[in-house]
Amino acid sequence: MSVTVSALHTATIKGTQLVSVARIALSERGAEGDRRFFLADDKQRMRNAKQIGSLQQLVSGLEGDRLSVTFPDGSMIREQVELGDTLDCQFYSHRVAGQLVEGPWADAISEFCGTRLRLFAAGSAVDRGARGAVSLISRASLKRLAHEAGSETVDGRRFRMLIEVDGVAEHAEDGWLGQRLQVGGAVLRFDGHVGRCLVTSRDPDTGEVTLPTLDLLRAYRRGLETTEPLPFGVYGRVLKPGAVRVGDSVSPLP
Repeated sequence: MSVTVSALHTATIKGTQLVSVARIALSERGAEGDRRFFLADDKQRMRNAKQIGSLQQLVSGLEGDRLSVTFPDGSMIREQVELGDTLDCQFYSHRVAGQLVEGPWADAISEFCGTRLRLFAAGSAVDRGARGAVSLISRASLKRLAHEAGSETVDGRRFRMLIEVDGVAEHAEDGWLGQRLQVGGAVLRFDGHVGRCLVTSRDPDTGEVTLPTLDLLRAYRRGLETTEPLPFGVYGRVLKPGAVRVGDSVSPLP
């Protein structure tokens, strides 16, 4: 059976609901438009769905320079992006420079989430920067986790991965570390495991905690030699930029 790209997921604003897309354009900084913006509190600390589960009820998008946010009631804010001051923000354990986004989005998101937030534009809001510009999970790994949970399926969007592939055995992606892979028109190299946190326990549409993913991973994935604890999926670099589409082939390179 050939290995193919089975799904692609992006979110224009980090922490908002993942959207399935048919195509992505990859550069060394990740997928074009993916996590182009992020939210921070009044102390300029990045906030995402780990802290604010209701963010996953919001759908964000970007067409040209027009940013949209759609709310659960169907209402939408769609305006041209205007950037303000550049501020130093806390992004996990490091600092990033973010440009403040002027306009109505921050106030509307703050009111919806019940906490004051500001919206920033970033060169890349990928957590690991260029060394982790892409992430990947196999459909077979998702099926294995569903089996551990006693369920028929687990929605892969829980894990907020960019690329999902089909046609390999469960956790076959673990064996791709250090390898170069041709994925559609891009060449990627995966260097580490994605260690999991509480956000994966949240329903990808509602943000409510509905699945004990960390307990499940701890039960059947502990004791493995991995780069991060509670591993599920892999991350890596873009060695050669290019377009990736659903249905594209995935193949190792010498």
